[in-house]
Amino acid sequence: MDKIFIFGHKKPDTDTVTSSIALSYLKNKLGYNSEARVLGPINKETKFVLDYFKVKEPKYLNDVKLQLKDLNYHRNYFLNENTSVSDVYNFLMDKNITGIPIVDSNNKFKGLVTLKTIFKELLNSDQTLINTSFDNLTKVLKANTLVKFDDEIEGNILAATYRSTTFLENLKLDNKTILIVGDRHSVIEYAVNSGIKLLIIVGDNEIKEEHIEIARKNKVNIIRTSLDSFHTAKLIGLSNYIKNLITEDSIETFDENDYYDDFLIKSSKLGHNNYPIIDKKGICHGLIRITEITEKNRKKCILVDHNEAEQSVLGLDEAEILEIVDHHKIGDLTTNQPINFRNMTVGSTNTIIYSLYKESKIEIPKEIAGLMISGILSDTLALTSPTTTELDKFTVNELSRIIGFDYTKYASEMFKAGTSLEGKTKEEIVNEDIKIFPVEDKKFAVSQVFTLNYEEILNEKDKYIEIIEEIKINKECELVLLCVTDIIKNGSYILYTKDNEEQIGLAFNIKDIEQGYYLSGYVSRKKQLVPNIMDIIK
Repeated sequence: MDKIFIFGHKKPDTDTVTSSIALSYLKNKLGYNSEARVLGPINKETKFVLDYFKVKEPKYLNDVKLQLKDLNYHRNYFLNENTSVSDVYNFLMDKNITGIPIVDSNNKFKGLVTLKTIFKELLNSDQTLINTSFDNLTKVLKANTLVKFDDEIEGNILAATYRSTTFLENLKLDNKTILIVGDRHSVIEYAVNSGIKLLIIVGDNEIKEEHIEIARKNKVNIIRTSLDSFHTAKLIGLSNYIKNLITEDSIETFDENDYYDDFLIKSSKLGHNNYPIIDKKGICHGLIRITEITEKNRKKCILVDHNEAEQSVLGLDEAEILEIVDHHKIGDLTTNQPINFRNMTVGSTNTIIYSLYKESKIEIPKEIAGLMISGILSDTLALTSPTTTELDKFTVNELSRIIGFDYTKYASEMFKAGTSLEGKTKEEIVNEDIKIFPVEDKKFAVSQVFTLNYEEILNEKDKYIEIIEEIKINKECELVLLCVTDIIKNGSYILYTKDNEEQIGLAFNIKDIEQGYYLSGYVSRKKQLVPNIMDIIK
């Protein structure tokens, strides 16, 4: 079963991370193979939550782009370097392919052999040299073993085509000779007495017992085939190890973790069809052929707490979205087929996931309940945000019963841990929870910082304004708003890009707008800040 990645947006907050984990637990209980992931570093509040309920932080997911491992390439298509040329050729014909990676005994890649390589070898090379195994020879020549001493056979091929007397008088044999002969007993006797490497008896001719005894004494290998001399001489070269055909030419290989689009670009320039798949240790995993790339096993994804491409993982357009669970406005994502899309006007994604648990009749364990209630409390500011619904309140009460604790006291501890700015740079503070929102052909960004020490930011507001000005340029936004939210006072101080002062004033109906202006009662980016800005951007 393919793994399903469940993740939230690029700036993971507590609701994003906890809803990913909670939904993954539910899906796995229902028989799926899912895994919660995050698209970036978690914040202090989320770390506090995970530590409090002793839940491991999800792994980082860099992208869901299509990789070569997601293709149905020819896995385990490779042959050992000691395979005969004949067997390699037959394999290529049987599999209807034109090339095959060659590996050593540890499956380390040695080279690529193609039909073109084999034909070139047979037509142009010296076929009198043999370097192969005894078994390869007997298989290719369909021969029987009469005497065997060596597993490896290396030598020079010689056929007894002269008159016997001419042969005996003029040809010198040694332990590197591989002799093809029929029923010339005088030549056979001369050969075994000379201690040649291999004697090949053709035409199923008989060999005298006394000659076999001499062969045993002199450690001469003997095989016998029904083939005649011509066909034996013609086929014997095919028994050679395929490694003898591997050249020093550079072969382009790919790693199965390489991206598919990079592979297409590179392979189009090379113009080949066969590419070995090799890992970083040099181990061969198979063969990918350009002409046979059809099925693609796209990565399976479930999105939580977002449904806009700008906020999601890199390569989402190359993945398969199975489901979306969110409580924000409908974004710009499209899919090729219908999916389950649960979108509700509630204060937290975890409120929706609680409903999914109830619909599926799956019991919620304490640690998962703890994560879910944390996500709701975080997104609704402990049920004080205007985004809070009766369903959020009901869900918090139900989850509190499972955990058995006072959620108000816990929320105070959680916010205290999460709003500390200690150890963060100004850039980190601004970028920790920033979201970009498209409006037709434009876009704007809103960064929200929850803190109990808002003076620390306002005292250096000029430096923070410089940072959001850079974001405006780099992200090509119409405007950027930094919202410093005080949870206790239930309001937010705003900093904005300089050229947008008039627009910000119009958005919030402020006549005497200035940097650091306090918006009483404004704490929700989704329900209060973003809608107001959208109206003046259009």
